[in-house]
Amino acid sequence: MFCDFFVFAGERSGDLHGEKLLKALLEKNPDLTICGVAGPKMRSTGMDCVLPMEEFQVMGFIDVFLSLPKLYRQFFFVAETILKLNPGAVITIDYPGFNLRLARHLRKHGYKGKLIHFICPSVWAWGKKRIPLMAQNLDLLLCILPFEKEIFAKTPLNAVYVGHPLLERLKTYSYKKMALPQDKKVIALFPGSRKKEIMRNLPLQLEAVIKLMENHDDLHVVLCVSDEKFRPLIATILKQKGSRENWISLVSADYTYELMKQAHLAIAKSGTVTLELALHGTPTVVTYAVSRLDKIIAYDILRIRLPFYCLVNIIAQKQVFPELIGPHCTSKNIVEKAKELLEGPTRIKIKNDCLGVVEQLGRKETSKEAADQILKFCSSD
Repeated sequence: MFCDFFVFAGERSGDLHGEKLLKALLEKNPDLTICGVAGPKMRSTGMDCVLPMEEFQVMGFIDVFLSLPKLYRQFFFVAETILKLNPGAVITIDYPGFNLRLARHLRKHGYKGKLIHFICPSVWAWGKKRIPLMAQNLDLLLCILPFEKEIFAKTPLNAVYVGHPLLERLKTYSYKKMALPQDKKVIALFPGSRKKEIMRNLPLQLEAVIKLMENHDDLHVVLCVSDEKFRPLIATILKQKGSRENWISLVSADYTYELMKQAHLAIAKSGTVTLELALHGTPTVVTYAVSRLDKIIAYDILRIRLPFYCLVNIIAQKQVFPELIGPHCTSKNIVEKAKELLEGPTRIKIKNDCLGVVEQLGRKETSKEAADQILKFCSSD
């Protein structure tokens, strides 16, 4: 079997990005032969799947530890398959812990084709030691944040900004109708997508909005449930914090963008969700409650030292959204920051700064731009 490109995706987000990338590649060159490790979305493009992505999906430290022998075997199966097929290029998508080791292994064992990585790991936050290793083993790095290219400017690695996938997604997104009170200002809550995040952030967010509503009777709270399995947990926390009937609505993750579009302001756990809110122009208070152990690991062991931790502020290189991280994340502080976003000059400035973030990200269609860069790079020799 021969293939032009061997593509590897090891998690669901990589499968989403991979599907669009493969469609863009095949649209530009229908004669391409593509094989690799893929999820259901990538497999739907007709590529030849040598191993399903689902074999790599493990979550949590214990699961990863127990799965190490299996992951070890899979690593060498993938590496040996690539060396045997000898494709023109290997395209790895995100999943840096596995994929960067794979690139180094392939180089060490004589692979002469192109090694391309799509979605730069967060070396600007932590793991800076990866930069020289990436420069040594990769040929092309496709970045989705505009400042990432400059990190590799003094290395031989060809790093190219291809736009952010969220912009491409929003451009084609069809908003659904969502019934919310028309006579109220909606405060949207996004407490996180993991159990520990919800347990740490949601109680503080709820305490804050309950306090806000004491002086503002024109507010209605809507909580986004990131996963249906968390509804019982959320119900328990709400029972502990609830103050009156019909003060809060819950919506599923299927209505995330609809909620963002209709929200007057949001209170959101730090993460990609804050960028999605900025792209909707929604003023947001960013929260990130962490345990003492998490703080020690981040600050003392990983030595993460950033002027900002919210992705929106990192992109803008200034404070767009107020962020309350670690010990600063208290219900009192959330209330103070949220009050500033209800109305007035701070709210107006944030909405204008959100437009600036959109301009910084540009108007590129990420999958098409990435496909162009890959085909151009692979035909340059």
